Amino acid sequence: QVQLVESGGGLVQAGGSLRLSCAASGRLFGSLAMAWFRQTPGKEREFVACISWSGQQTFYSDSVKGRFTISRDNARNLVTLQMNSLKPEDTAVYFCAGTPRGFRLVDDYEYDYWGQGTQVTVSS
Repeated sequence: QVQLVESGGGLVQAGGSLRLSCAASGRLFGSLAMAWFRQTPGKEREFVACISWSGQQTFYSDSVKGRFTISRDNARNLVTLQMNSLKPEDTAVYFCAGTPRGFRLVDDYEYDYWGQGTQVTVSS
């Protein structure tokens, strides 16, 4: 089993930056591809970014490409999402997720492990 705990959310002005962290427990972490999703009220969870188990491959949604960076540190069981040039439309609850099924999976049903989420609010 893997437990995931997100942190780092908050309120920021448009154009600002935030860094989200996802701390994982459990020995499976190093074998999982990891991702960030986000969700706003009344909408389905939206894929944001993912990273392979080794950290050598990353993939982003078009809406965040060039502004967000996903990374991982397997020695520390940590995944981070650096978010720059934030826009009001980035406002959402952000979730960390893990899957043993492989890299570049953009559907939430492909992920077995989820954190509780952290709120990000970008004011205009």
